Amino acid sequence: MTHTARDLLTTTTATLAPDPNANPLVPRIAAGTAPRATLAALALEQTWVIPAGRRAFEFLAERSAVTDPEAAAFFTTLAQGEALAGERLTAFARACGADEASYEPLPGCQAYPAYVAWLALNASPPDVVLALTANFSAWGGYCATIATALRDHYGFTDEACAFFDFFAEPSPDLDRLATAAVQAGLDTGRLDEMSACRYGRLLQTYEAMFWNALSATP
Repeated sequence: MTHTARDLLTTTTATLAPDPNANPLVPRIAAGTAPRATLAALALEQTWVIPAGRRAFEFLAERSAVTDPEAAAFFTTLAQGEALAGERLTAFARACGADEASYEPLPGCQAYPAYVAWLALNASPPDVVLALTANFSAWGGYCATIATALRDHYGFTDEACAFFDFFAEPSPDLDRLATAAVQAGLDTGRLDEMSACRYGRLLQTYEAMFWNALSATP
């Protein structure tokens, strides 16, 4: 069956959407019942996730520059976004009272960036574009919920919420770049829908591990 990129992005995102009840932590944050220590752990885990993601996306951009220039543009924009998000993360960590010096990262939280690094090394760039774009939809919704809860229940300032605001806001430019990269992958035959969906399912599973591991923190 022939797909357009927009159709494929829409159907893949819907297919890979997580169970609304699968995330044990975000509803607790939304209700204001998650302890600040858990919020601090979330901040500290992200201090590992964000730079790892940025470097993986930079590598993907370099690896795909010749064969998949549309994908390279997508990954370059992702890397730039991770850099901006990292700048906003500091205020959230400070508001939580996070102590980076004594914190030990959780394996369940770091499985996600480890797998993104695996994709950067091994997967076809157009497949990664499709898998990541489908995964980002759930992440953006979680961030929107957290940003609202931090203001309503924890009294955090706009500056302290800016990390989550950044990911919660739709990015028409990134959506345009993803569509172009997927369409190019379809046109050149370099996109394997089965592989992309497999990668996307693993990303969703590792993201679920992230939230479950955080939820278990004291």
